[in-house]
Amino acid sequence: MRRLFILFVLFTTLFHSVARGAPDDARALFKRDWEWQLEHAPEYATTVGDARYNARLSDTSLAASKTALDHARSALAEARALDRSALNAQERLSLDLFVFDKERQLALFAFHPFDPQPITAWDGLHVRLPRLVAQMPFASEEDYRNYIARLEALPAHVDGLVEQLREGMRTGWTAPKAAMRALPDLLRTMRKGLHEGALSAPLRRIPATIAPEMREQLLAAGNAALDNSAAPALRKLEDFIRNDYLPAARESLAAGSLPGGPGYYAFLVRQSGGTELTPAEVHALGLKEVARIRLAMVEAVKRTGFRGTLPQFLAFARSDKRLFPTSADSLLARYRRTIARAEARLPDLFGTLPQESIGVKPLGAEGAAGQVAAYYEAGTPERSAALVVNTARLDRQPLWEVETLALHEALPGHHLQVARAQALADLPAFRRHRWDDAFGEGWATYAESLGPELGFFKDAFSSFGYLNDEMFRAVRLVVDTGIHAQGWTRQQALDYLNANTANAAADNAVEVDRYIAQPAQALSYKLGQLRFTALREKAQAALGPRFDLRRFHDALLGQGSLPLPLLERVVEKWLAAQLAPPPPAGPGPILLPAPSVQAPAAAAPAPVGPGPFPLAPAQGAAPASDAPASVPPAPAKSAPNAAPKSAPKPVSRPDPAPVSTPRSKPPAGSLPAPSPPAG
Repeated sequence: MRRLFILFVLFTTLFHSVARGAPDDARALFKRDWEWQLEHAPEYATTVGDARYNARLSDTSLAASKTALDHARSALAEARALDRSALNAQERLSLDLFVFDKERQLALFAFHPFDPQPITAWDGLHVRLPRLVAQMPFASEEDYRNYIARLEALPAHVDGLVEQLREGMRTGWTAPKAAMRALPDLLRTMRKGLHEGALSAPLRRIPATIAPEMREQLLAAGNAALDNSAAPALRKLEDFIRNDYLPAARESLAAGSLPGGPGYYAFLVRQSGGTELTPAEVHALGLKEVARIRLAMVEAVKRTGFRGTLPQFLAFARSDKRLFPTSADSLLARYRRTIARAEARLPDLFGTLPQESIGVKPLGAEGAAGQVAAYYEAGTPERSAALVVNTARLDRQPLWEVETLALHEALPGHHLQVARAQALADLPAFRRHRWDDAFGEGWATYAESLGPELGFFKDAFSSFGYLNDEMFRAVRLVVDTGIHAQGWTRQQALDYLNANTANAAADNAVEVDRYIAQPAQALSYKLGQLRFTALREKAQAALGPRFDLRRFHDALLGQGSLPLPLLERVVEKWLAAQLAPPPPAGPGPILLPAPSVQAPAAAAPAPVGPGPFPLAPAQGAAPASDAPASVPPAPAKSAPNAAPKSAPKPVSRPDPAPVSTPRSKPPAGSLPAPSPPAG
């Protein structure tokens, strides 16, 4: 009897251990993996507000790549061994996402078990390190000691980059010459300007709260680190790229020319776009979208009052000085006003909003000429999120683009999505901070289309600016696949961009070099947007008059950044819950029926045809929007081409009556890219 009792106790203990063990084991796995990621990518830890590794740079050696591969395999095996049936729905979603990420990482490792392209002229140490410095804290002696140690770690970091690049030379995984040719000069410029540029900026503003004697010591140690560590490391990388790597780099542009190239590019297309489309199908989709948007642009040009053809208007829009800001301060002020207008209207379209605010600040001058117009910098509990605006190139910052760019990079685009995810305190850290290109860029591009519902694009030029950016994303589908799957030349790609967008020719050149250097990444914008739009249309068709746009948007963003296939599964479950009949109501008091109230009509969709978009406000009236200055119609002749706070908490808004609104991780071996990437 005693033996049976002992067996019963052991069985009961085992049963409860299994029941409790799977969730506990899953949480422990997610936490261990997150800590591993922060420790092995200290730059990423800095960007998410964890200062424990601020004195370090990532290990970029081949041995570190092997360690990352082994870790991914071990973590995936542990995740697959968990008892999925013992998890609740949210835990299962976390597990599915964890497995998805590890499988995708290992699939990429199968093509190359190292980073064959840790730096290009478009992206790398010379871009990421200044941005990283801008996100580091500089308030205490410890902060400065960490930064000096990080500078002193630069030689070993560069040695690892060289080791990765040499392995690429050995195995045939070299970058295109076109993506590397400008890099030595960029590194040289950075090295020559060390004491005037972004890397020395913290040393020039050591706060007075630090004792004077200590300030002098920190300044001396910082300058020594710049001279004795940073400068030699940059010189070594510059010389290696110029003398060894460039002669060995490939002449071809296409990722398809690499070992196993066609399969590799097809994998990148699926990964970046969250799609099962082939490169050929993406190319055809891009051509179709370009044709559709081009017709809409013709109609938009008519509403501006311009007399001439679309090509003539494109030249006019990219060159007429009246369409550009007169000063950096005026451009920054315009962005601040635009974001404030969007923020005021967000409750119309979203039920849950984060408290975290977003600021606007200029990009440092170092290397600004070759960088994007603006990008989003995520916040942390100690640092506000920011829209970083490139004010060094005012002649390439058209005012007609401000509304669209603010919607994309700030609200309701990147900032709303990222801040919402960070505020999901019940989710594991890897989900709160996760980035997925197709989700993140797809959402931000979809957010642009919400402009009319937020009261934007009333001005004819801003309406054109929205269509120009939509065209820009469609052109990427054609050009990226053209380069990497159909043998397009750089000039062919540049000509196509110039013929279909009003972007400055110099910006289009930077863009083409970006597509060459980062195959398939630019596909995520349009492919993601189309999936978000399709999900909205599906929900509207299924729910009819019961469709509530605020609840739909909350469902899209309520689980953090997801791969699009997992997002579709989440939306399917949400739809099923919305369509389920309500539970029967119990007996209650008899109430007289309330008078019916007509729900307000939804705002019109993004303009694609003729509409009321006046060039300037009526005489004596105040402008309806923050539009470019009134511009008289141009003659038909073309103008020449121009070259501390608390962590965010969600704010729940009361739901209105349902309204039917019709409408048509960082690469191994390099500094992690800011999340999300610019563009």
